[in-house]
Amino acid sequence: MNKNNYCVIMAGGVGARFWPISREEKPKQFLDFFGTGRSLIQMTYDRFRTLVPASNMLVVSNVIYKDTILEQLPELKENQILLEPARRNTAPCIAYAVERIKSMTDQANIIVAPSDHLILKEERFIDTIKQGLDFIEKNDNLLTLGIKPSRPETGYGYIQVGEGSENPRPVKTFTEKPNADLAKVFFETGEFFWNSGIFLWNLKTIDNAFKVYLPEVTTKFEAGKGLYNTDKEQEFINGMYPSCPSISIDYGIMEKAEGVYVLCSEFGWSDLGTWGSLYDLSEKDENQNATLICESIFYESKNNIVSLPKGRLAVIQDLDGYIVAESDDVLMICKRDGEEKIRQFVNDANFKYKGKYS
Repeated sequence: MNKNNYCVIMAGGVGARFWPISREEKPKQFLDFFGTGRSLIQMTYDRFRTLVPASNMLVVSNVIYKDTILEQLPELKENQILLEPARRNTAPCIAYAVERIKSMTDQANIIVAPSDHLILKEERFIDTIKQGLDFIEKNDNLLTLGIKPSRPETGYGYIQVGEGSENPRPVKTFTEKPNADLAKVFFETGEFFWNSGIFLWNLKTIDNAFKVYLPEVTTKFEAGKGLYNTDKEQEFINGMYPSCPSISIDYGIMEKAEGVYVLCSEFGWSDLGTWGSLYDLSEKDENQNATLICESIFYESKNNIVSLPKGRLAVIQDLDGYIVAESDDVLMICKRDGEEKIRQFVNDANFKYKGKYS
């Protein structure tokens, strides 16, 4: 195992599109969706721990999740959890991790990954990451993993690759989530890959990229030089972090930088971003009903996904294409093809009941 390998797990999201299962108090990265006994963040940690020394594993998350992370990942020391006092998207989150790593070493191969993705083909994924680590150790390029699309998908961003058969390949363009017609064109050309949000780079390359493309972010973190890995770090972060601009690493750096490469991959990936993506991955009965965690009996029903707490029984009659989800004090029943309204459900519930069900 290479002592210069580092992993940064981003774990600060709320997962609002998975309400009511995913709640602000315990969002989806801390949940066991499939009854495996391991939450999404635990599976993510296990995956990268095979490639990265324990002391080089870092988790960046909101301060309110510190205790949950320590409970679910007892292998971590407290100083391996980088606590954000405010949500500012992925660029400040990564900039923070880069400064921390700079305080520890001047030679690092860094993996950055979300905490809440599902990987079905673990061995193939590990081989892909090994290939990526080898590439960034030898090249001063920014690297992202692109997923070969299995269907036209409007829920993901896309990466267009340049000509050639080598892998990794140069990135030609990044495109935000397309409409249905454009997604179909992307799928049919064979030139476009889903943007996984998983990145690899060496310390020198990402540090320089922040200085060139996001100086307004990196200068804020560099002001704390000498405080990282000390008892003054958190006080500095608490005072500075809320003033950071909220910007994604894709928009702030990846879409603007030169020499960006994509490692074209197939390893059974899903970002588990919506109930629809969870339904697609779940086992189903002969009528295409999916049941998670709980028990179920269906009558004249098809194409549904049901998720209730363990030990509960759902009896469903005459439903077609619905989400039935219960968690603690909320039961939601809505059409699968109308799940874009879930954010509105959350907002309305928060307004009417003063945040009681957020």
